[in-house]
Amino acid sequence: MEDRTKSRWGRRIPYLRFGAPVYCIFFILIWYPLVDITNEMALFLYLLFILFAFDTIFTIVGLITYSLPAEMAISSKERASLLVYSTLIGAIGYIVTYVLPVLLLTGEEGSTGIDPSFIIVMIFIGIICSLVLFISSYFIKDYKFVQLEEPLGVIEAFKETFKNKPFLIFETTVFAMLVAQTILLTAIFYYIAFVLKLSGFLSIIPILLVILMIFAFVYVFSKLIQKYGVKKVYILGLILTGLGFISLFILGWSLNTAIISLILIGIGLSAVVITVQIIFADTVDYDEVRTGKRRETTYSGIEALLTKPAISLGNWLFLITISYFGFQETARTQSDSALLGIMLGLSIIPAIFVLLSAIVMKFYPLDGPEWLEQKLKLNRIHEEKEKEYIKYLKEQGKI
Repeated sequence: MEDRTKSRWGRRIPYLRFGAPVYCIFFILIWYPLVDITNEMALFLYLLFILFAFDTIFTIVGLITYSLPAEMAISSKERASLLVYSTLIGAIGYIVTYVLPVLLLTGEEGSTGIDPSFIIVMIFIGIICSLVLFISSYFIKDYKFVQLEEPLGVIEAFKETFKNKPFLIFETTVFAMLVAQTILLTAIFYYIAFVLKLSGFLSIIPILLVILMIFAFVYVFSKLIQKYGVKKVYILGLILTGLGFISLFILGWSLNTAIISLILIGIGLSAVVITVQIIFADTVDYDEVRTGKRRETTYSGIEALLTKPAISLGNWLFLITISYFGFQETARTQSDSALLGIMLGLSIIPAIFVLLSAIVMKFYPLDGPEWLEQKLKLNRIHEEKEKEYIKYLKEQGKI
């Protein structure tokens, strides 16, 4: 739908501009139930409805924001520059995401309820972030000339996407990487509570270490992309992340030594974060060379379709592992066997998936001088399309 949209604002901007207020409303309503909170069935139905509603607007907006680097720039250098800023600003968002629950959703043992300021903070975040979406829509460049193209039909678009071999290779690595990332984001709370036995503000140190390393090295990897190419930097990031997970199993039993592994994981993820959207954009470019159509959000939508199950798989793998090793859900302390299960689930399983991603990525073909030549050709095609669009606007008396 978003690739087929034709409007005076372009294909992307209407969804960001008019979706922002809806995004704000549904985000706030997630935290503010409009039903009797003593009625469990009413709460269940409300949560089910509001999650579907929020995920829908999240998808509408997210498909565009994820694919914007592919649309706003063509060269890897330009895209890497965009993603440096994106990652640096995004790191602030990640820190807020993990700090707020620690500060507002934890308290003294035996206390009931939550900090009353939590709801106020969520309303504030919903309004501010939606305003950022709305305002930024006035400063985004959109390929308006694409609106002159005759778009592919839904079934044909779906088929053509699955004929894109580089895209399928890349999505295999993204799937495996997302399994590992999901396990990290789930398992690290078990790791902090039961292995490291940290609480309060100290409990965010491991998460902050990883995020700060992503933040610190993103500029370094953007420069390496210009020198060695995006494929090599992506593979390097996967290998570093995999080695970080393996070392965590050896060093991660104490915070003092775990710091080394967490830093290594963060550095590896920094390379992955800055390259993954560039490689995605290259697969979209390759599709345009093949089909003559520009279809960023079709690709981001199908990527979501392929990779969302990875989140469920990652959580299932970790939880089934710790259950097998005797993790007791209600126990405040765990057996040595359960702690071993947490460490295996947190480190070895993600390491296997990440290193498999690196192996698969070796077969990714969009790299080297031939691909750079095709991208130059694509740039010339865009220039011609822009000239045709300007000609069309003049004929219509719009300029």
